[in-house]
This record gives sequence, structure tokens and C-alpha cells, in this order.
Amino acid sequence: MIRAASIDDASEICGIWNPIIRDSSVTFNSIKKTPSDVAAMIRDKQGANQRFCVAQLDGAVVGFATYGQFRGGIGYQHTVEHSIILDPAAQGQGVGRLLMDDLFEHARANGMHSMFAGVSGENPAGVAFHAALGFETIGRLPEVGFKFGRWFDLVLMQKRL
Repeated sequence: MIRAASIDDASEICGIWNPIIRDSSVTFNSIKKTPSDVAAMIRDKQGANQRFCVAQLDGAVVGFATYGQFRGGIGYQHTVEHSIILDPAAQGQGVGRLLMDDLFEHARANGMHSMFAGVSGENPAGVAFHAALGFETIGRLPEVGFKFGRWFDLVLMQKRL
């Protein structure tokens, strides 16, 4: 089941997100999220009419997706960038596609024209996932992310909505 995130989901979201922050190069962020960080993010997204949704299986949150404006300034008001994180146990079951379909629907309904993904160059599964959803690779930014004492490339992907 896909639904809008609520502040009550913040701890479960942290439980999924923090191991990925701590252990992987999927995200270049190295600072763990707190439930209050995530609750604030949910409130901010809702206040800006942006989507923050969660996937539930058997009553437990197993993933989330959200989007926000790609860059500041009125000229970018119809372009968004998204994030999606799944519990590893939920991968390969169609949950990610359901989350992304929810984001696409919300973004289109709110006049968005284009959605970007910034995918770690060391995440070929993430690149393949986005390509399967119709994202095109439009560029590779070499050595722009730094984590674990080394540099990572960022693959930029775009989907016109």
C-alpha cells in the first residue's frame, strides 16, 4: 500500500534510511537522520504541496519516496528532483515502481514537467531501475560526492512527465 507519509512514520523511515546512510554509497550523505529531522521534512514537503509517500507491507513501512524543487528560482518551478529509499528486503517486489508511480501522478497533477534523479555512479541497480521507469541518463558528474574517504560520480537522469 502506498500512502502519504505522516509524522508518525518518522522513526520507521529512519530505521530504513540510516543503515543506507551509514553503510552504502547510494547516498553521499553521511549524517544519520533523526525522527525529528524526518518529521520536519514531511511537514515541509506537505506545506510546499510536494509529495512524501511511504510504502507499507504487512503494516510496516518498507520504503519512501519524495520530491522537491530541482533548483531555487521561479524558472525551475516545474522541475523536481526525487529521492527513493527501500528496505533491502522490499527490493525487487515492485514496491519502488509503486512509489515512483505515486510521485509521477502527484507531480503531474501539480503542473510539474520534468523529474530528475541523482544516482550514485556506484549504484548500477539504481541506474537500471530509473531507466526502466523511463528516465534517461543526461550526464555524469565526475567525483562530486565524497564519502568513506573517496570520491564518487553522480549520474543525472531525467524523465519528462
